Amino acid sequence: MPVIVAIDGPSASGKSTVSRKVAQKLNFIHVDSGALYRGVTWYFLSQHVNVPNDAAAAAALRQIRMEFLTRDNAIKFSIDGLEPDAALRSEEVSREVSRIAALPAAREWVARKLRQMPAFGNLVMEGRDIGTAVFPEARFKFYLDAAPEERARRRYLELKNAGAPVEYGEILSSIMKRDRFDSSRSLAPLRTAPDAIVIQSTKMSVDEAANAVLQHIPPGAASP
Repeated sequence: MPVIVAIDGPSASGKSTVSRKVAQKLNFIHVDSGALYRGVTWYFLSQHVNVPNDAAAAAALRQIRMEFLTRDNAIKFSIDGLEPDAALRSEEVSREVSRIAALPAAREWVARKLRQMPAFGNLVMEGRDIGTAVFPEARFKFYLDAAPEERARRRYLELKNAGAPVEYGEILSSIMKRDRFDSSRSLAPLRTAPDAIVIQSTKMSVDEAANAVLQHIPPGAASP
């Protein structure tokens, strides 16, 4: 049975960077669960699909052809033969993905796809409900957190370095709003699994946070 390392946490907590580094160190496959929600959102937008409610979303989801592959030790996907990649991080997708991801039909559809991923091998999977809803039986569970102010600072620097016109105060407000939304939704809310190891990365570098995860995964933990 493939080994699953589940890394959950709030927005801008460093999950993606830390998870990729952990996967690289373990020679596991990295899975960004949020990318699937962005893929679904991109599909709806590109096809001009209106999903005002869960029933409409369920009907639209039956039309998607999402195929998976591994590239550079990470799961990638195509939708109807196209790989959206950069488009997944567009402002339009970012604006809509929270609403789509809160729909029960979308969460069930994505969770079903994620549960098929162990067919590719040992995984490091990041998200907000991996250790609580998608793989509650995962052998290794972590919750990566950081103070909202630090998460906002990291996101601010990331966007500023990319040349985006940003304001720190707006980013902090957006992160705190997203935290409230993710934690209060009725289906698979953001929370710490009872058996997860909590890592407070506020004062940690990426390497330090990755090492904090790796120290809890013994050598030889990966299945053959």
